[in-house]
Amino acid sequence: MPINERERATGEETGETITLFKGVSVFDAQQVEPLRSGEPTPLQPLTQPLTGDSHAHLIAPTIAFAESLGYTVSFEPIAGSAGGWCDTKAKQIVVDTNGPANARLRTLVHEAIHALGVDYQDYPRAQAEVIVDTATVVVLGGLGLDIFGETVPYVAGWGESGALDAVTEFAQLIDDLARRVETALSTTRDNHETVATG
Repeated sequence: MPINERERATGEETGETITLFKGVSVFDAQQVEPLRSGEPTPLQPLTQPLTGDSHAHLIAPTIAFAESLGYTVSFEPIAGSAGGWCDTKAKQIVVDTNGPANARLRTLVHEAIHALGVDYQDYPRAQAEVIVDTATVVVLGGLGLDIFGETVPYVAGWGESGALDAVTEFAQLIDDLARRVETALSTTRDNHETVATG
């Protein structure tokens, strides 16, 4: 939600607007009644783990999105814990070939968001990683992929030196980045759901 920024010393509005996330009330499972039909209704959104291949169909359109930004994408074995990287000068994204498709998609989306301009020249590294991975969790969470188990410690690790303030400070940028990727993937997701249910 956009709010008017105020001077800390005087409390007067500066004329600038900042975007913040707002906490809202939600229903607890105990506050809802069963359907009249008696059929159980899942109260949690359906999500798939990173350990599967449920979202493999989104890899190709994510590659196409990165290529539309002028990047080349390749899949190669990468030693160590890094799942991939984005070289903004060479306009190249590399993703580790090891692991399930969902994990590769997570890395690919993360690196594609770096390709949208969140690099280490314009942002400190910790801040860039917090911005990018927060946008990644917004995109993939909306697509039903559960990456919270990786994202929370990843963002917290980068945020130890105060970079978590980037989530608040750059909320509008995070939202804009996530929407760009979501828009690129929405047609593919809609087509996949039609095929799966049709």
